[in-house]
Amino acid sequence: MKITIDIVILNYNTCGLLQNILPKVIENSKGDTVNIVVADNHSSDGSADFIQENYPDIELIRIPENMGYAGGYNYCLKNRTADYLVLLNSDAEPAPGWLEALTALAEKHPKMGAAQPNIIDFNNRNKFEYAGAAGGFMDKYGYPFCRGRIFGNVEVNNGQYEAEMRLFWATGAALFIKREAWEKAGGLDEAFFAHMEEIDLCWRLQNMGYEIWSCPASKVYHIGGATLSNQSPRKTYLNFRNNLLMLYKNLHPQERESVIFKRKLLDGLAACFFILQGKVSHIPQIVRAHRDFEKMKSALAAGKNNKKLISLCGVLFTGLVFSYFVKGKKTWNKLSSDLTN
Repeated sequence: MKITIDIVILNYNTCGLLQNILPKVIENSKGDTVNIVVADNHSSDGSADFIQENYPDIELIRIPENMGYAGGYNYCLKNRTADYLVLLNSDAEPAPGWLEALTALAEKHPKMGAAQPNIIDFNNRNKFEYAGAAGGFMDKYGYPFCRGRIFGNVEVNNGQYEAEMRLFWATGAALFIKREAWEKAGGLDEAFFAHMEEIDLCWRLQNMGYEIWSCPASKVYHIGGATLSNQSPRKTYLNFRNNLLMLYKNLHPQERESVIFKRKLLDGLAACFFILQGKVSHIPQIVRAHRDFEKMKSALAAGKNNKKLISLCGVLFTGLVFSYFVKGKKTWNKLSSDLTN
């Protein structure tokens, strides 16, 4: 029986990108079992009308309000029947053969719940792209990083990360996920709205016994920051708040308080770095993120039977901040000996 795939592009006010990217998605995703869907997150730039007028054969879902990344995908992925779902950003251009490589990987690893292609910089194609690079990992204090990107250091792609391997998380820029796993996990947590919700999902999948994989034979060229720039204080707020929410939800009860306390101290150190960089407008957002976390955490379903973080795949058992800034380990290859397998 043929594998069926739904590629779902969640769009919010990126009509110009869709005009350039969608033809490549169609060209490189052909097959009678592949369905392309554009879900419009209540855009105000005419995106939905553009799709309806120019691509009448593409399934269009009009979401009645901007529900964010998490809520938008939960809304449009209800009752899908395909074997696999692909959550693809509107600024992500897949290379030829990307789907074939992902489906081959899935058949090779029956426990795979989710996977990601290698994410390459759209405008500088000899480099990885910030949002996912060649696969995601986590340090013991909850700092996410990638094979090919640690903090702001993005590596040149010299073919050093062409081996398939298990990850801690797969990027939401081009997330290939088994529909069964999506449904069992309950989709994305809408409390996050946007940012780190895919890491939270992958963490929950690991706790459920699924594996997360990289698929370097599949390539996606990503522009990045199309909806929210890395320089945005709003993005700082979401990243800091959602990281704490993710830790509270997914850490083992014996680890939770200690790790979150240490992470809060490290967030204070991060605030000092923002001041040194002249990004003073970001400081109130960090304070707000911590305040809102305290308000929201009581409503979260914190897992009582979560595995200890260090027992999961792809965890750095030394602190990333210390390894990067003090020991000078600024690439994944230099950190890999300290990772759990």
